[in-house]
Amino acid sequence: MDAGARDEHRECIRCHAPLAERADSLAAALASGRGLAEAPPGGAKPSHQHGLSCAACHVRGYEWYGPPRRDGSTPGDRANLPHGGWSASRAFQDSRFCAACHQFQPDQYALNGKLIENTYEEWKASRYAREGKTCQSCHMPDGRHLWRGIHDPETTRAGITIDAVKPTTDSGRVRAALGIRNSGTGHHFPTYVTPKLIVEGAQETAQGKILPGTLQQMFIERRVKPDLSEELSDTRLAPDQSVTFNYGAALAPGARTLVLRVRVEPDAFYTELYRDLLASGSAGKGRRLIRKALENSIASRYTLYETRYRLPGQ
Repeated sequence: MDAGARDEHRECIRCHAPLAERADSLAAALASGRGLAEAPPGGAKPSHQHGLSCAACHVRGYEWYGPPRRDGSTPGDRANLPHGGWSASRAFQDSRFCAACHQFQPDQYALNGKLIENTYEEWKASRYAREGKTCQSCHMPDGRHLWRGIHDPETTRAGITIDAVKPTTDSGRVRAALGIRNSGTGHHFPTYVTPKLIVEGAQETAQGKILPGTLQQMFIERRVKPDLSEELSDTRLAPDQSVTFNYGAALAPGARTLVLRVRVEPDAFYTELYRDLLASGSAGKGRRLIRKALENSIASRYTLYETRYRLPGQ
């Protein structure tokens, strides 16, 4: 983007680096001709590299704000508190606080009639809203600034239930199943276009090698084109919704075990986007940073669930 394209910058940094100082720093870095990750002379880290900092949520008009204490009390003698104390606001305990960045407005970008970012409305339509379980309940337990989500295996496991059906063989065919239920996530699973879950089964040799032609997969994702021009599929699970992966294939010669697995690619969309930018030559000055971002997106993958069964009669 051009250094002076402040409105275009805001489309990204209004959530990722929302302070006015960040906007000025980004514009200056673009105008300087230096790489966005390079520090100016003197070595100080540019403001835009700090991203989302404490002040983005806790400072308005040079005044500090925060939630009431757990016992409901508010600060008294503020002079003896860090940062001169704060003004208490229950807004920090309300899911609408999160909606500022995690919910597009009705007139904002949508594909196939569905907003690209619709997390708050998904939560509002779920039983979690009716039960008073806010975004903060899961993503900031006990007020801790964790914000763990799809990148964290423990958090992801807590959000779904996985049930395996042991394999059977009949007339030379192997059958098994893996049920997945969105049992503990207060919005669609996953909620955004970024992640992908891969549910798969395959027959293996005694050495654990997957036999050709036996791998079968199912995807749980909202898949869109890298330029956000088209929705290709939407197989996400709404709260309390279930789906079953049914494995069925001929028993392969040499097969000893059947593996059932769930893999998570938290940054699947970005991986595809970065590859597309690099392959098309569109990366421009950001090529080095985009290559590093591609490496990071691939490194975020993990196996959420895996079990092996010895095939009957083998």
